[in-house]
Amino acid sequence: MESSGPTPELLLKMDAYWRASNYLAVGQIYLRSNPLLHEPLEAEHIKARLLGHWGTTPGQNFTYVHLNRVIKQYDLNMIYISGPGHGGPALVANTYLEGSYTEFYPDVTQDEAGVAKLFKQFSFPGGIPSHVSPETPGSIHEGGELGYSLSHAFGAVFDNPELIVACVIGDGEAETGPLATAWHSNKFLNPASDGAVLPILHLNGFKIANPTILARIGSDQLAELMRGYGYEPFFVEGDDPATMHLLMATTLDTVVGRIKEIQRAARTDGCSGVPAWPMIVLRSPKGWTGPKVVDGVQIEGTCRSHQVPLTEGAETPSHIPLLEAWMRSYRPEELFDESGRLLAELAELAPRGERRMGANPHANGGILMKALRMPDFREYAVSFASPGSVDRSDTQVLGQFLRDVIKLNQAHRNFRIFSPDETASNRLSAVFEATSKQWLAPIEANDEHLAAEGRVIEMLSEHQCEGWLEGYLLTGRHGLLNSYEAFIHIVDSMFNQHAKWLKVTRNIPWRRPIASLNYLLASHVWRQDHNGFTHQDPGFIDHVANKKAEIVRVYFPPDANCLLSVMDHCLRSTHYVNVVVAGKHPAPQWLGIDAAIAHCSAGIGMWEWASNDQDGEPDVVMACAGDVPTLETLAAVQYLRQALPELKIRVVNVVDLMKLQPASEHPHGLTDYDFDTLFTRNKHVIFAFHGYPWLIHRLTYRRTNHAYLHVRGYKEEGTITTPFDMAVLNDLDRFHLATDVIDRLPQLGSRAAHLKQALRDKLFEHRQYINEHGEDMPEIQNWKWELS
Repeated sequence: MESSGPTPELLLKMDAYWRASNYLAVGQIYLRSNPLLHEPLEAEHIKARLLGHWGTTPGQNFTYVHLNRVIKQYDLNMIYISGPGHGGPALVANTYLEGSYTEFYPDVTQDEAGVAKLFKQFSFPGGIPSHVSPETPGSIHEGGELGYSLSHAFGAVFDNPELIVACVIGDGEAETGPLATAWHSNKFLNPASDGAVLPILHLNGFKIANPTILARIGSDQLAELMRGYGYEPFFVEGDDPATMHLLMATTLDTVVGRIKEIQRAARTDGCSGVPAWPMIVLRSPKGWTGPKVVDGVQIEGTCRSHQVPLTEGAETPSHIPLLEAWMRSYRPEELFDESGRLLAELAELAPRGERRMGANPHANGGILMKALRMPDFREYAVSFASPGSVDRSDTQVLGQFLRDVIKLNQAHRNFRIFSPDETASNRLSAVFEATSKQWLAPIEANDEHLAAEGRVIEMLSEHQCEGWLEGYLLTGRHGLLNSYEAFIHIVDSMFNQHAKWLKVTRNIPWRRPIASLNYLLASHVWRQDHNGFTHQDPGFIDHVANKKAEIVRVYFPPDANCLLSVMDHCLRSTHYVNVVVAGKHPAPQWLGIDAAIAHCSAGIGMWEWASNDQDGEPDVVMACAGDVPTLETLAAVQYLRQALPELKIRVVNVVDLMKLQPASEHPHGLTDYDFDTLFTRNKHVIFAFHGYPWLIHRLTYRRTNHAYLHVRGYKEEGTITTPFDMAVLNDLDRFHLATDVIDRLPQLGSRAAHLKQALRDKLFEHRQYINEHGEDMPEIQNWKWELS
């Protein structure tokens, strides 16, 4: 690919286009009227509350206009990710100039009235946020939180061989742990079958109130750092616009050529290690082209330009002439015609149609999404003669199903599994019968399942796995993240941002639904007995439950057949966050496949085969959610029914946690009538729960019999111990559950004391046995359901 570079005439037009975007950016921050300064600027033209971020904006505007040029010249398929956070004015300005903004928001017209609306809506009640938000065309990355732009960029280009993501990384953002780790994403990018990421590290020198590290270490040291990460750095540095335009243009020509060369070689001759992908270091002043000095204090090139360089007009009327001079310095009369439309000779600089970064369908992934081809999950079902008669690893069974999901979607290349080094540990190893783990770094003889192309990507960073999966989903594909339950907390804030993105985009008509974000949490709290207290925490589900009801789903399949049914549903769903918690160790199997389907479809239900209240009201309801709580509940039920045959017990199992909420609070919630039918209006309910007990109370506090609800769950007790002892330490075991029932049934009379003594003796026997033998008692390990 050869290019003689842009002509001087084109560079002048590009500078004018840049001035237009800067003008629109400043206007968004400050003005509510008089958008093109047809009259002298007055206080009433200025917003009462000034909210926005100027410092990063001119550098991003500069980058955008230059990317437009190479997109058009080389017919590139490119989207833009803005990492520096609150760079909203830049992306809104540029999508408006290219016309995509008006196509999505027809009331923001390409004239003076439209410019006025564009300005007033920014950071204004009823308008749009100050950061790059879901409302911004061309965006797949929420600008409100730093650290994930590069992860999203790489996730977007996996299996997108023609796509280039230009990822602008703020030098403040570059100080975050996730971003620092994300540079290693290049070790997983296959140039033959994936697209390319062009990282643009934007060094403007400052964060909110401090200098940035990478801006102060010197160009030589920074270049060594980038080379150490495996990139070929190109520096564009300066503050003179004319010089910078020429340097940026020639650098982008070189960089695009390098990307094409790498891809051509890999697609012709095959992959051979990790190529040195190009990246750009753009060093420009913070607040470039803005006020240089205000009230005797330097603004441009300092952290003082980070947000609003000039204060509100009513408070500081002397700043109004400074604002007018600043805006007129861009010479708007040379940029917009009498109607307020960008001059035609400048408008033609933007790409056309879907090549515009604001209109690229990859930034609205639901447009491109194709449904997964799914195997019939019934074919993987575990068969058995009676409930509890067979033990299986739930996730091991699921692995066979996921293996064939991978096989059926190989041709479309639209399904991946991401994990922080835990796919095999979580017993999903069957997937490696169908695929390898993608890895471009050197492979040694003893490595297993590594290859240049694979449907599984593992890196020991939950941040990267989450970010890659989000980028993959946001550009129209499907996937799954499997992780240890305790350590999924690492991505709490990332989940939070994605859930908010889904919530907002549900109400944006032009945003199409994307595939759901699916979590499989195995190696869970109740079977981390070998790793100890640090690995024991089910609190992620509490965090998930805080999000909007129309977005989140939490499932606790009690056995393998239920897990198959739940996961089939989750992989087919769109625009949700699905959290599935499942065990990986061999455990009893309770429901045949037809019963499992019916149970999971309902989400909650009585287990008639375990209950004996069919002839009337129960004396007590034994409820459970989670595989270990289900096992311990059934063991307690069996003990009680054998010891007290006249006792009427109803067993209720919960798969879909949100069924516990009222129907008015969650679309899956039960009506009060249905809840009372299951749990009764006035009988004690002993609820064994996988997580922290208060979540059940929170979900059910409005229910009629909430006062009779007694929840056992994880209460922050744990250590390296036996599996059963984990339940004992948290009072979730069968003996504590049976005692709970006895304590709440006064009709048992004197028999209660003898039964409680027997249960206390069992707990003492358990403690003595594990302290001596280091394993659970045979009656615990070999327990089977015996009632018909």
